[in-house]
Amino acid sequence: MAVKENLRPGGRSARVQASVHKAVRELLAETGRTEVTIPLIAAKAGVTPSTIYRRWGELQELLADVAVERLRPDMQPIDAGSGKADLQAWAEQYAEEMSSGPGREMIRDVLAAQTGANACKCCEYTRQQIVVIAERAKSRGETFPDVDFVMDQVVAPIMYRILFGDMPDIERVRALVERAVSATD
Repeated sequence: MAVKENLRPGGRSARVQASVHKAVRELLAETGRTEVTIPLIAAKAGVTPSTIYRRWGELQELLADVAVERLRPDMQPIDAGSGKADLQAWAEQYAEEMSSGPGREMIRDVLAAQTGANACKCCEYTRQQIVVIAERAKSRGETFPDVDFVMDQVVAPIMYRILFGDMPDIERVRALVERAVSATD
């Protein structure tokens, strides 16, 4: 079942979503993941379980929805003075945050959902960050690789390592950025 979008931002739907998301975050912090259930979330959020089932369908979709909100960047990428420096600072932070324990849990929650909508949202958040870096570099008169190229050559290898290995070390992240940026020279 797909997650339904809010039809009335700021209305009852938004309040329900906020209280349910808050309940999920609190329960995950207080108990083990296996202890969290829809009835428990509903009780903590002050809604009925049917409200949660109607909106999210199942626990995994709800966990994915909460993870997506937590993965949404809350600030612009750091301006380090050049496109390469901006991308390097961003990639290092991205690798560190996504490979942390909470980062890995959120990635697993997003990927475990039945629909791919939440994974697409996460991809778009990342893409938007790269667009900011690229536009900033171009406004400085610098050459900068195509955004999709950066996604393929920097972001994808970092995510692959996080999913199937270990945290990519800083030297590897720097090498990925160096290769991507030097491809435009």
